[in-house]
Amino acid sequence: MIPYGCQDIDDKDIEEVTKVLKSAFITQGNKPREFETNLSQYTGAKYSVVMNSATSALHSACLALGLGKGDFLWTSPNTFVASANCGILCGASVDFIDIDPLTYNMDPLLLEEKLIKAKSENRLPKIIIPVHYAGQSCEMKKIYELSKEYGFKIIEDASHAIGGNYMGHPVGSCKYSDVTVFSFHPVKIITTGEGGACMTNNSFVAEKIRRFASHGITKNQKFFTEHNEGDWYYEQQSIGLNYRMTDIAASLGITQLEKISEFIKKRHEISQKYNAKLKNLPITLPFQSDNCFSSLHLYPIQINLNETKKSREYVFKELRKAKIGVNVHYIPVHLHPFYKKKGFKYGDYQNAESFYEKEISLPIFSKLADENQEYVIEKLIEIF
Repeated sequence: MIPYGCQDIDDKDIEEVTKVLKSAFITQGNKPREFETNLSQYTGAKYSVVMNSATSALHSACLALGLGKGDFLWTSPNTFVASANCGILCGASVDFIDIDPLTYNMDPLLLEEKLIKAKSENRLPKIIIPVHYAGQSCEMKKIYELSKEYGFKIIEDASHAIGGNYMGHPVGSCKYSDVTVFSFHPVKIITTGEGGACMTNNSFVAEKIRRFASHGITKNQKFFTEHNEGDWYYEQQSIGLNYRMTDIAASLGITQLEKISEFIKKRHEISQKYNAKLKNLPITLPFQSDNCFSSLHLYPIQINLNETKKSREYVFKELRKAKIGVNVHYIPVHLHPFYKKKGFKYGDYQNAESFYEKEISLPIFSKLADENQEYVIEKLIEIF
């Protein structure tokens, strides 16, 4: 089976992980701090906190920005459920902004319309989470300008987008946001096995995130509220969870980050070949904005149902039958049973629903062999 995404691990990755396994510290050592330093240098953000998943990072970021009961969080329906669930976990109410049919990202015009209405009803969001779908940044400058007018905080869900940039700034620089979250799941651009990170330029927010991710505990003397009893001393100052990243995972992240440019270059070569060889089929190829450089986590196509009698389900099954592990990204969050019970229904976000009904994600990852990509292309042509 040719997967839609896959990690790219080489001998250096294995060597560095093995060194940690043979060392004194396989967790709570120095490797997570080293990885954080490298992420900050790469993105330009002042502070980085690495964690055991992007879901943990989203949850921690929401809490650090004060999200709680009675608050509202808005995000995109075209995302993995974690982008919304982090609000529910904080006790907040969740709502959605439909996507732009061209970029598949949160539509800033629809966001502005909803903000105007929410202001009149005194129901403005505390946090908005734009999701950089498939690796292409949302229109963050416009969303940032709206945040200044309507008073909400911004968490960029850049789980797909490390290595990309927006208007010349690296995704993760937090130029237009309070926090940016990355994912290091195996199908993402770089991997730590499971893992995630929060990037921010606010030292207070970074400390709150770090504290929550380690049981609410701080060992930083400048934050102590009681007498420091000795070198062993630490304080639990709030409730928290264990969201820490291990040294094993961080060591893998360090070596993976060194190769990120190479990984993304290969993804662009794959994308260009798809663009050239699939352009005459009854499908819509992914759009790339001029003001963005996408990291190309996904290569989403849409079946043009008005141009072919082949359904998305038929194409999907035929590709799977041919041992091509295509997938669909995503079932709109509001259509899951959990959210339907909260009152959401089919028809609420028609752009995301329409996209979902036609979308298939083709294989794209840095070690996709040329002959395997050619096979995918040949099978698609054969199907149509």
